[in-house]
Amino acid sequence: MKTFYVIGLMSGTSLDGLDIAYCVFNRKAGRWTFSIEKASTIKYDKLWLKKLQTAPQLLGMDLLKLNNEYGKYLGEQVKKFKSANHLGKIDFVASHGHTIFHQPSNQFTFQLGHGASIVAACGPSVVCDFRSLDVAMNGQGAPLVPIGDKLLFPDFSHCINLGGFANISFDKRGKRIAFDICPVNIILNMLASQIDKEYDKGGAIAAKGKVDNILLQKLNALSFYKKSPPKSLGREWLEESFLPILEKAKNSVEDKLATVTEHIVIQIASVIEDSSKKGEILITGGGAFNTYLIKKLKEKLPDYSIVIPNSELVKYKEALVFAFLGVLRWGGDVNALSSVTGAKGNNKGGAIYIA
Repeated sequence: MKTFYVIGLMSGTSLDGLDIAYCVFNRKAGRWTFSIEKASTIKYDKLWLKKLQTAPQLLGMDLLKLNNEYGKYLGEQVKKFKSANHLGKIDFVASHGHTIFHQPSNQFTFQLGHGASIVAACGPSVVCDFRSLDVAMNGQGAPLVPIGDKLLFPDFSHCINLGGFANISFDKRGKRIAFDICPVNIILNMLASQIDKEYDKGGAIAAKGKVDNILLQKLNALSFYKKSPPKSLGREWLEESFLPILEKAKNSVEDKLATVTEHIVIQIASVIEDSSKKGEILITGGGAFNTYLIKKLKEKLPDYSIVIPNSELVKYKEALVFAFLGVLRWGGDVNALSSVTGAKGNNKGGAIYIA
């Protein structure tokens, strides 16, 4: 049996904060097991929030500088986390970074947080930049979590993560299928911020609003939803296609939240029903704590069993899976599936910086 001790780092598009998870992985008789030993979320202060929000507008030299600065920040957080939790062995750190650009159609993706700067700040070796190889191989570079779903959560028919964007993965005809579904927390948080709320806790504000069916129809008619997978979403699509529809609408924030929540439920349910698979659906990510959204989803999918796991797994599944992607890369194993991303072939993405 081989055991790996890894710290996984994940910063999502919704800017909720930096997730850090100390994970242990074991492989025995071809099956992987895992545990999340320690985990925490570091909230970004106002300065870092502004830096990350405005990073896409930076000129080249300033972006390179911020890439190193954010890498140092990540390394410092790892060092503090290790000390605070009295961690022992760490084989390496696996960092997703923070996505600034994701344009696979233009053959580039960029996740902020230079691996060399992380190593210099915290000590252990680092695996990072997981998406670039897949994009270079004409893939979407996303989603990457599905191989973790397949190997770590084989008993579920579907795995859904409700993060900045909703994504799903499931097996179909012997292949793993996965893709982004629609925006979730990135847009719900944006709407909540318009009434000085960090987020809509439990979906309570949305629950008070009324669904605008005309606005709902416009959102559901977006061309992305008619595309066949592989497909992925990013901030650019949200700003170009989704936000203009919402900005033209004159509804209250409460009604917009109610309408967007209904939109999310419709899109997820449609994908589940089209998959022609029955079974248990594992739901993780911050959206799993949106009780109103989950209630609406259960109403829409009465024939399915929706499973919300313990809060630690809900919060830190993506950090866990990127730690696992690091394990696969470290061992020279495939960690990106062409059936998911559309790349020319399965690949072993990730740059390794040896301490």
